[in-house]
Amino acid sequence: MGRWLEHSVTVEVAASVDRVWATWSDLEAMPRWMRWIDSVKELGDPDLTEWTLAAQGFRFNWRARVTKRVPAQQLHWESVAGLPTRGAVRFYPEGTHRTGVKLSVSYELPGMIAPLMEPNRLGGIVERELQANLDRFQDLVETGG
Repeated sequence: MGRWLEHSVTVEVAASVDRVWATWSDLEAMPRWMRWIDSVKELGDPDLTEWTLAAQGFRFNWRARVTKRVPAQQLHWESVAGLPTRGAVRFYPEGTHRTGVKLSVSYELPGMIAPLMEPNRLGGIVERELQANLDRFQDLVETGG
């Protein structure tokens, strides 16, 4: 059994909460702005997806299920197979054309990797990457790309 790590990052997007929600909700488009995510595929049920992560020479796959969906407010998920992961994204309207986004992600560092990595160092790398992903998301929404 590995060790669980958790990270939270935030960004403010100059767009309505409905636009931000619509962009985030297109899970299969996430590889456009989440650099380590190689692919996301819906599995015939919009709440069940298959994910592939490729980073730093490692490749992980998992299936995730949406456990809570409140449109334009929050989306929670957890893995049901593969890499143990769970998380949530929350949307905070700040006027008609500004939205705060908070992404929280938890994952279990696989037992084979845990002894090789310093969790604080790895955590810093992951947190910086998550923030960079949110910054790319912000740019995508704001430019309509």
